[in-house]
Amino acid sequence: MDMRAIKTFHAIVRYGSFHRAAQEMNYVQSTVTMQMQKLESELGAALIERGHGKELALTEAGRLFYEQSAPVVKSMEQLQTRMTTFVSGEAGHVRLGATEPTASRRLPEILKAFMTEYPNIRISVDIAGTPVLSERIRKGELDFALSTAPGIGPDLAFEPLIHEKFVALLPEHHPLSEKGTLSPEDFAGHRLLITSTSCPYRRKLELVLQERGNITLDTMEVGSMTALRFYVECGIGIALVPKILVDPEAKGTTVREIDGSLIHMAVGAVCRAGAAPLQQSSLTLYNYFIRTLGGSDRGAHTDEN
Repeated sequence: MDMRAIKTFHAIVRYGSFHRAAQEMNYVQSTVTMQMQKLESELGAALIERGHGKELALTEAGRLFYEQSAPVVKSMEQLQTRMTTFVSGEAGHVRLGATEPTASRRLPEILKAFMTEYPNIRISVDIAGTPVLSERIRKGELDFALSTAPGIGPDLAFEPLIHEKFVALLPEHHPLSEKGTLSPEDFAGHRLLITSTSCPYRRKLELVLQERGNITLDTMEVGSMTALRFYVECGIGIALVPKILVDPEAKGTTVREIDGSLIHMAVGAVCRAGAAPLQQSSLTLYNYFIRTLGGSDRGAHTDEN
């Protein structure tokens, strides 16, 4: 059964005439007549009574068909609208991954604005470390992620968007708080709280310390980047953390800048590599991140990648 003919029948009922239906649907009237004849032939019943002057009247079969087909026509119109918005990237479901602290400190406001602009795009957020997110992208379980650069490989693409600057987080009355700016060498002799060995921030810190002469530190491992500030607040040790994680400063802590330009980490969008790695709705969100997160320093500090 031709859906166009059914929609034509509904237009005839809505406007009360073949002529008006043809005008609204941009058909010639002969097309409308032909579609009705074909529809009635397929149904084996007349839908519209003929020979009653200018007023259009439905047969009993016509009234039944109109009532029963109305939900179908409405559903098809809704589906057509949804498909149109899906193809244009204005509808769909995006499976997004994110690492901390981006997931907690940046994403909420950005996603709120995005979903206001694109209300028909649903977003799921999976929070994990870069290795886990990268593997989920490879398996097709995530569309893309905001994380640090993944391991080298031809199957993933990385677009740096922001550069997380590290700062030193100290207990409020720590001896190093008397200094205005700290260097990695200052951490010798003080307990340094570090994240797990799989954390890119931990690996970056170890690399910097090696470059500064393989400084030996008294360390304590804490598995969560977001938990570090609470351990510092209790006076257990000091930590090097992304600046966004301690803005504003937590009660009982002090933040100090670190000299030099080595202490920073690139964060960006990770997706499958290829000619068309993203569906339209995912590409819409991806480009939104490019516009909102990508700053003038994009592409700088390439020693990190």
